[in-house]
Parts: sequence; C-alpha cells; structure tokens
Amino acid sequence: MHSSRREFLNRMAGTAATGILGSAPPAMTASCVAERGPAPPRPAAGPKIRAIAFDAFPILDPRPIAALAEELCPGKGALLSEAWHTRQFEYTWLRVAAREYVDFWQVTADALAFAERALRLDLGEDRRARLLGAYLDLDAWPDVPPALESLRRAGVRLSFLSNFTPGMLGAAIERSGLGGLFDHVLSTDRARTYKPDPRAYRMALDAFGLDREEILFVPFAGWDAAGARWFGYPTFWVNRLGLPAEELGVSADATGATLTDLVDFVTAGA
Repeated sequence: MHSSRREFLNRMAGTAATGILGSAPPAMTASCVAERGPAPPRPAAGPKIRAIAFDAFPILDPRPIAALAEELCPGKGALLSEAWHTRQFEYTWLRVAAREYVDFWQVTADALAFAERALRLDLGEDRRARLLGAYLDLDAWPDVPPALESLRRAGVRLSFLSNFTPGMLGAAIERSGLGGLFDHVLSTDRARTYKPDPRAYRMALDAFGLDREEILFVPFAGWDAAGARWFGYPTFWVNRLGLPAEELGVSADATGATLTDLVDFVTAGA
C-alpha cells in the first residue's frame, strides 16, 4: 500500500526528507505483482513534482530474461538468473568504488560469464549470446503506456535515469513503442559511473534544471531508492515484486505496486 502524499508534501515543505526504503537487486525469477492499495488522500499544498526520473525496470519488464534462462538451462535457469543478476550489480558497485569503469553491457557480459562458471555450466556461444541479447528485447509492463500518457497530460516531464547503456535504452524504447514520451534518456554511462554514486543521480538535476524536491525518482529496487533519497530526491518505489524493505535506517516517501499507483500519487497534488 502506498503512503499518503499529504504526509510526503508536508514533510518536503518543511525540510528535505531523509528516508527511503529499498530492496536488494531482486532475482529475475519472481513473477507476482503486489496488489494495489487504495488511492492516497488529496494532499495539502506543498512542493509540486514537475519531473520524474525512472530507473529502467519500473518501465521495462525483466521477467522474460529469467524465462529464457530456464528455457536454455532447464532446471538451472533460476539459479543462473539469480547468480547473474546479483553479480551484475555487485560488479557495478565494485567498479564505482575502485574507479575501474566499464559500461553496463560489459558488466552484464562479465557477470554472466562468472555465473556460468560458478554453476559449472557450459552455455556455449549461441546460448550466451541469446541471454545477453534478451536485454535488447525488453517490452514495457502493460500499465506503462497509459501511465506515461497520463503523466504527460498532467504536465510532468519524464526521463529515464538508468545504468543501461544508451544502446540498451534506445533498443528498449523502440521495441516498446515509447518513443516521444521521454524528455531525456539518461544513461549513467555518460558520467562513467553507476547508481548509487551521487554523480549518477545528479544527471537528472542537470538535464531538467530543476530543484531536487521537484524531481521524483522512481526505482525498481530498494537499494536504488535509498541512493536517490540520500542524494535528496523525493522517491516513489514501484515495488512490483512485493519485496520487503531494506534495513538501511531510512523509509520511502511513498510505495506502490504499479505505475497506476504512481500516477495516483503524483496527480493527487496537481
């Protein structure tokens, strides 16, 4: 259930919010979507959300990657997906800490190679290429196009802010038919870093030219929500997989299961 936008706006009007709850990078095997809660009450006057920066996965459905892993490695697809996805994010964080940058496509390939060896699999060139290529064939979640249209009609500017490379984001936008809906398509590759590095989150500030409290960040994972909140963005966690909060000593401004919940949250204060 998402939290009250009234509480959020009152808190943001008085001081910069300090909380967020997050989730670790989820295994791509989960497929259930949490039920929507009731719509938030109409808020009191406060800072207006003028732009939204989205992580990739509130927009793009990653579940087909796990389905393909199971198809190619029957009985071991779930283990492969989890090991691959976990190492993928660990590599981004390690490379930020060590200042040894390579782009997310390379990180994804390296993480798959590690997962393959760790599980003593022999994928071969063809299956390995198909798994990597699945990242270029992602479709949007069904609720995404109408939600984005509603937000644009409400006058909210939209962007991606993702670790995906520009090529990965471009392929997803084309495949999902989302061209023209985003004012900016921001890849952290431009800054040669990854979230949760503050340099990554700053990209939306620079692109929109707005104050932090006017830009709502929308993550898929709780760790990403935490990073954005620590940077100073108000954050709406689209918790599509119904995951528990991270133990980071912070709490979300608001949480919902779908982009429809996000629209309700944003437009309640319009």
